[in-house]
Amino acid sequence: MAKNQMTEVNGVVSEALPNTQFRVTLEDGREILAHLAGKMRLYRIRVMPGDKVKLEMSPYDTDKGRITYRQG
Repeated sequence: MAKNQMTEVNGVVSEALPNTQFRVTLEDGREILAHLAGKMRLYRIRVMPGDKVKLEMSPYDTDKGRITYRQG
């Protein structure tokens, strides 16, 4: 899939799950399952519950996403 088809959304981490997965509440109120992007794993960026994050979501599966940026 081309990268330009991914939609970017903002959300807040509500729960940390095993294997660098997180439950994230989006700005529109939906709750999705998200995992860390590879570069964030590589540089060991810590994401904790309460952090604001930027996610990429596929238009084909809107229940899952990838965390690409931690805003703090």
